[in-house]
Amino acid sequence: MQHNYIKVLSMEEKLNLPLSQEFLLDLINNNYSQRTVESYRRDLMIFAAFLKDEQLEFKAITKLGVSKYKEFLRSGRYLNALREDRGLKKLANQGNPEKSSLKASKRLSMYSGRLGSRSVNRILSALRTYFRFLIDADFEVPVPPDAIKLIKTERKESQVAELDELISLVESPDQFEDKIKVKYRNRAMLELLFSTGMRISELINLNREDLKLNKQTEQIADAKIYIMGKGKKQRFVYLTPRCEFYLERYLKTRKDEYPSLFIPYRGLRIGTKDPYIVRVSQNYLQGKIKEYRVRLGIVVPTSAHSLRHGFATYIAENGGNPAAIQRLLGHASLQTTSKYVHASDKFAETTHKQFHPLKDK
Repeated sequence: MQHNYIKVLSMEEKLNLPLSQEFLLDLINNNYSQRTVESYRRDLMIFAAFLKDEQLEFKAITKLGVSKYKEFLRSGRYLNALREDRGLKKLANQGNPEKSSLKASKRLSMYSGRLGSRSVNRILSALRTYFRFLIDADFEVPVPPDAIKLIKTERKESQVAELDELISLVESPDQFEDKIKVKYRNRAMLELLFSTGMRISELINLNREDLKLNKQTEQIADAKIYIMGKGKKQRFVYLTPRCEFYLERYLKTRKDEYPSLFIPYRGLRIGTKDPYIVRVSQNYLQGKIKEYRVRLGIVVPTSAHSLRHGFATYIAENGGNPAAIQRLLGHASLQTTSKYVHASDKFAETTHKQFHPLKDK
């Protein structure tokens, strides 16, 4: 694993935060993923921008200062502070020296202005973790971690498209794509998402060796895949016979030696010297799903995560055990799974029609 993305170039001095470098190294030593470490680094960068904007020393932070930090995030002022600090912008691009300044600017603007309550809470949780690390390192913190209170979040009602709409979406590459390789690849990706309920990141990171193939027939010999999920949790996901068919159809078009299961057929990734980087991007797949949804006239907002949500919802509607669904989704707790398998709108509508006291009046 390459650690150059948090290269120890005096991060304390750059961010004016104590033991910030050691904190990130501790995350790596505790086996956090590169993406997680990058998120913590970015959150520290935002906090450092707040201190600079308020002309505050770290040791002078108070509970009232934490409240001001929430306003700093929610109002979007953090974006201006980051843009004005050339040193912080350089740090934002530190992990990807090959990226253009335009892409670096996009990373700084990742939240596009005002932050929602869930995004604010994620950043506040990162600050809590950092403060707890400082306490474990016998460093005096200005406020205790538990004094960093999270804000109340809006309750969102989850939506999932009707089953026939999701099926149409999964089948849509055969209808909308002209190039055979693209058609077969995109159909296989969508079939795999809906067959297994895996996350889009888990799908994109799959390699051909993750499939057990019969070398003589080139057919899938085992209808399950062992994957590394979120938080480095490992689990099996399972293929439907239909998914196996479309995966095999796609694999027959592959005459290359790239290890990735799903590869792009054009773009900058094809020209890289690292064969493991040659894989379809999450942005491409999400963009295609949106395109298919619009062309099909599906009203409910639908993404790769919607296929995962639909996978859980419709298995639950058919009587699937919540504990089994939890395992299939790779959730650490049943409480997390409950967001996906709550009583659906379809059940609510059926109950209303069946039991309302005026249903026959």
